[in-house]
Amino acid sequence: MGLMLMSAALAGAQSIESPKIVLNGVAADIVVADASPGQPLAIMTGGTRFATTADADGKALFKNVIASDSANVEVRNDAGDVIATVRVMSGWYSILPPLLAIFLALTLRNVIPALFVGIWVGAVALLGFTPQGIFKGMLDSFEVYVTRALADSSHAQIILFTLMIGGMVGIVTRSGGMAAIVSAVIKRANTVISGQVAVWAMGLVIFFDDYSNTLVVGNTARPISDKLLISREKLAYIVDSTAAPVATIALITTWVGYQLGLIKDAVDTIPEFNEPAYSIFLNSIPFSFYPIMALIFVLAIAVSGLDFGPMLKAEQRARGGQVKPPAAAGAAAASHDDLDAKPDVEERASVAILPILVLIGGLLVGLYATGKSSDSDSLRDIIGNADSYRALMWSSLCAVFVAAAMAIGMRILTVHETVDAWYRGVRAMFLAMIILVLAWSLSNVTSDLHTADYLVSILGDALPLGLVPAAIFIVSALTAFSTGTSWGTMGILMPLIVPLTWAIMQTNGAADPDHYYVLYSAVACNLAGAVWGDHCSPISDTTVLSSIASGCDHIEHVRTQLPYALLVGIVAIVVGVVPTGYGLPWWISLIVGLLILLLTLRFLGRRAVAQ
Repeated sequence: MGLMLMSAALAGAQSIESPKIVLNGVAADIVVADASPGQPLAIMTGGTRFATTADADGKALFKNVIASDSANVEVRNDAGDVIATVRVMSGWYSILPPLLAIFLALTLRNVIPALFVGIWVGAVALLGFTPQGIFKGMLDSFEVYVTRALADSSHAQIILFTLMIGGMVGIVTRSGGMAAIVSAVIKRANTVISGQVAVWAMGLVIFFDDYSNTLVVGNTARPISDKLLISREKLAYIVDSTAAPVATIALITTWVGYQLGLIKDAVDTIPEFNEPAYSIFLNSIPFSFYPIMALIFVLAIAVSGLDFGPMLKAEQRARGGQVKPPAAAGAAAASHDDLDAKPDVEERASVAILPILVLIGGLLVGLYATGKSSDSDSLRDIIGNADSYRALMWSSLCAVFVAAAMAIGMRILTVHETVDAWYRGVRAMFLAMIILVLAWSLSNVTSDLHTADYLVSILGDALPLGLVPAAIFIVSALTAFSTGTSWGTMGILMPLIVPLTWAIMQTNGAADPDHYYVLYSAVACNLAGAVWGDHCSPISDTTVLSSIASGCDHIEHVRTQLPYALLVGIVAIVVGVVPTGYGLPWWISLIVGLLILLLTLRFLGRRAVAQ
């Protein structure tokens, strides 16, 4: 809930600390500030009375207030005077900004104006659809939401390490290191198929963090894929689909620490269920159908050389020599195409390999340093406690220093040329960073609008036990698609879906070890559904980063990846999640699902030829 001032008190100095609005029919916690300690307060809405007393700090908390009419929620004192109000808004308004942003992004094929309009409309919804609200909403879009996105320390860290990685790529490219890697890999990966498989394998090797995976693999593989006439769209797809899917199911990753924290907090609300969080996570992996199927489907596409839909057209264009989408597509992606090796420079692979190894090794050391707390810590505990953003900043800065030191020390570049190469690499990231900041800003708007709460409320809890995991998968995907954040979706929904699933299990007399698979599947579906929605969303930060690293137009990446992601997601639901929810062994569902995907690829797929 946003912690912003909603209204001034009509009597006294009381005010609403949070939320900014409440949605009709959706439970919300309302916090009143500046009340007198011990003062009794009450809310009457829809015939239901909610009462509480202000604490010693003058704050009063009303839990799970459900506004069931269109009138404002009024907070009254013991004399019956209205002391504060919260505006009530129809729930469908909460999904309007992200849906509008997505529609405009796909229509205009340019994500920047689409994101800004979505933020603007969301800010207006929070203020009210009046002439004053429309103008003030435009100002708040920039002053409040963009500022909040930039002020978030984790966001600033992501921007900084992304820019540093871009600078490192600029230096090693100008020094001839990337050209040397390309020449070495081309000797082995000298066909379209072997090149795609090589990129897929690189994605599996850097399994421990999705950001590192995306940025390192995309930037390293782009020159190779260009020489092999693989489209930028195909490169972005492989990079995107071997980042989050790997990070969410691998045993030791930066994601796992975050996920374990969410699972533990959610399970702690169930006294009857005391299984350790890591055990729950391990038991949930077999039910993570989307990440597993996505990884194997990418490999199948790479090995077979088959494509369909918009990706086939992109590959046909690339075979004709044009690996990038046409400039008319309104590109909003990072590119290092203005960076070439310095003329007549000797190609040395070590100039690129050592900085990349420092980047990867430095990240591992950083994860260990920030996660180690005692001698008895296991590797799982260390990764789970690690600060991945700090580790990424350290490793990216060290990689830049090593790249610069090698370029200058080996007399490949002068100091001035090194700084210029670094700046060119950083500059290539600027436009994409704008997209990323706007995507974060829209996520802040959807948080204030309680978009996720509304999606959960329309699902309801009157579900058959066997369909609970499928419903969770769909709601998680819709939330991630609308908000553009898989981690945010996990964080919002995990505390809700675990107790909800357990309550439905109890209602159906299934709260026993024989039916724990339903809870494992529910946890997996929250994590996997968030990844699926993230893959389909043009406002996702990881999707944006995949476009950045691959030098691909962002909207073209989304447009070409969407049919593949939708196919895998639908098969995962229909063949995987639903049958296992009714007790079918997970391995049968996985085998059948993969066979369906392979047959579909064989039936729809065509080999790209130059056009």
